[in-house]
Amino acid sequence: MNMLRLRDLSIVESRDALKVIPDGKVLINTINAHSYNIAQKDGAFAEALMNGGFLIPDGASIVKACRWLKAKSQPVERIAGWDLFAFEMQKLNDNSKKEDVVRRVMFMGSSEKVLKMIRERAVIDYPNLEVVTYSPPYKVLFSEEDNAKTIEAINSARPNLLWIGMTAPKQEKWVYEHWEELDIQCHVGTIGAVFDFYAGTMHRAPIWWQKHSLEWFYRLLKEPKRMWRRYLIGNPLFLWYVWHES
Repeated sequence: MNMLRLRDLSIVESRDALKVIPDGKVLINTINAHSYNIAQKDGAFAEALMNGGFLIPDGASIVKACRWLKAKSQPVERIAGWDLFAFEMQKLNDNSKKEDVVRRVMFMGSSEKVLKMIRERAVIDYPNLEVVTYSPPYKVLFSEEDNAKTIEAINSARPNLLWIGMTAPKQEKWVYEHWEELDIQCHVGTIGAVFDFYAGTMHRAPIWWQKHSLEWFYRLLKEPKRMWRRYLIGNPLFLWYVWHES
């Protein structure tokens, strides 16, 4: 089984480093304490995170742990999935306007209700982009037919930017498993909850909470029944795993 070791990962070190991610077909994943915990027991997930193109530190805990472990990568700041989303969308929108060419961004995942809200907002926020969407079936595991339809939808759309939102670890494992079947040349980001944040069906913590690394606590207060296990058990577990890496 592949074991994820934080000290050995190549992690994007700052927001400025997003600017030098090369054009073309590139997979961009995120890592936080929760996904790190899952990857200790899920070898396929660990492999997907270790072998993707770029890994974004979506959590202050990851930044601090890398410093403490004297890891290969030393991120200087948290880069949330939202930060990656905003950067890539604005970059593509600006390039489209500059070159007077409409470029296409695709959102794959979530419900049709959420995707409809994303399309409506994106028209206003990014007027130089064409937005296409695809809602896959809500299943723990896709059938071969489900996979084929999803891959065909992506390849037919030929996006200039592709967002995958099916929650971790499903989204990362699915993209990694089917990477060679995706006949596209663009950045692909696995951003989970950002779909709901952008649609407005779920709200991010206020700026003060974000700046003080308390966004996790805000989510716990808002959704205690869903989030208590992730944070009240997951946070000490993360510390335990990191300690055993040292």
